[in-house]
Amino acid sequence: QVHMVESGGDLVQAGGSLRLSCTASASELSFALYTLAWFRQAPGKEHEVVSIITRSGENTHYADSVKGRFTISRDNAENMLYLQMNSLKPEDTAMYYCAAGDFLFLLQGSSLYRGQGTQVTVSS
Repeated sequence: QVHMVESGGDLVQAGGSLRLSCTASASELSFALYTLAWFRQAPGKEHEVVSIITRSGENTHYADSVKGRFTISRDNAENMLYLQMNSLKPEDTAMYYCAAGDFLFLLQGSSLYRGQGTQVTVSS
């Protein structure tokens, strides 16, 4: 049963930008109740926690590898989560997943709910 659905992944040149979006696949999942996150995984690489945003949106966390380039945001009224990705690098190539849970759980790469992913490919 899919609870979260990502979109916005694409093939882009290095230095370009993409905006990923995530929404709930079913109305019973209210994003406002959860801390939300973006994870990514590239072939042959470990699962990485890209960014986390608390329920109010007041606090955010970023992996060192994306700080200053990526911005996470949310719209609880619309049940949406976003990831603005600028200055993309080939090493950002991965499947990106949105996830919901509590902060410490997400920081460890675990989640209560997770989408099936959207592919981001950055060419050099």
